[in-house]
Amino acid sequence: MTYDFDTTQDLRGTGSFQWDVLPDRYGVPDLVPFAIADMDFRSPPEVLEALRRRVDHGVFGYTDWRYSGFPEAVRDWYARRYGLDVDPEALVFGPSVVNELAQLLRMWTAPGDGVVVHTPTYVGFISALAGLGRPLRGVPIGDEEALERELARPGTRVLLLCSPHNPTGRVWTREELEGFARLAEAHGVAVISDEIHADLTHEGHRHFPWPAVAPPGSRWALITSATKAFNFPGATGAYGVIGEPEQRAAFVDRMENAEGMAAASLFSLTAHVAAYRHGAAWLDELRPYVAGNLRLLADRLEAAFPGLALYTPPQAGYLAWIDLRPLGVDDQVLNDELVARERITVRTGVAYGTPGFVRVNLGCPRAKAERGADALVRTLTRLAEKGTGAG
Repeated sequence: MTYDFDTTQDLRGTGSFQWDVLPDRYGVPDLVPFAIADMDFRSPPEVLEALRRRVDHGVFGYTDWRYSGFPEAVRDWYARRYGLDVDPEALVFGPSVVNELAQLLRMWTAPGDGVVVHTPTYVGFISALAGLGRPLRGVPIGDEEALERELARPGTRVLLLCSPHNPTGRVWTREELEGFARLAEAHGVAVISDEIHADLTHEGHRHFPWPAVAPPGSRWALITSATKAFNFPGATGAYGVIGEPEQRAAFVDRMENAEGMAAASLFSLTAHVAAYRHGAAWLDELRPYVAGNLRLLADRLEAAFPGLALYTPPQAGYLAWIDLRPLGVDDQVLNDELVARERITVRTGVAYGTPGFVRVNLGCPRAKAERGADALVRTLTRLAEKGTGAG
């Protein structure tokens, strides 16, 4: 391998949500986190070098994302990775994917309007919809009858996709996406597709960006960012593609005037351009490394609990979604035990509206992944044997 993913980085004392905030919340200073969806790896050296050059330049004035090389970098990335022709003029920029989501929901819905989301549901969607007063209309993954029923309900205005899906790591097939598009168009529902995990799609699966399946004339937006795949979320920054020119203009006006975002983060733009121009080789080595972590956990769970099918490695991303129900183990009880006895923490399924599951972040060096897998197996074995899983 050209790149080093095995070296452990010391993230304590950096303000890290995983390594500083969670230990403080739990009162466990030596806590090892597997909870929050960022990775422990250094960003690609090509990105770091671009940021160093920018710092050495020494002038950090207001920067317009349209004049930074960013639109062209996005266009070329989508052409190479997805065979998609993205018009740079169709792009918009924002501080984060969830912020872009909130702005689009304010534009396309009113308080009380329903938003259809697959369950389990990404925590950021739950929080944003609750904060905006837009009822979340959950549909279990794979339940097409429920999907059509919810899209047809009076007051439903938006189908909010997570593509690939968080927390399950599901990559929607082209046929599935085309089915979503037909249903949304039939019921006059707009589509917002969060595709921040797209570049982490694993071998054997293919991500299809929403513009590749969107019906002509339909209302839609793709929102995404390079921060997840290339691990610089603290640098912020997100972008989107909006199908209707007038809606695109309205979004830009809202961001630049109503929200006061007249300039984008210079360092976010620098990191994005470097990642899309020079980061492909790093990403192509990262994905199989992470897949190895995910397979390691699957193998150890299968060895400990043969035939129960607690977990299948995801089709995209570095997050393991584990079903505790065959063991009768409560997700909160498991997390409490992991914190108290193993000094690690995971994310409970309750947070995603689906009790009885846990999400484990394995975007980390192999040694840390092994520690987490071993601790999880030990704790599940103990809880299952003692029958103390019920909350």
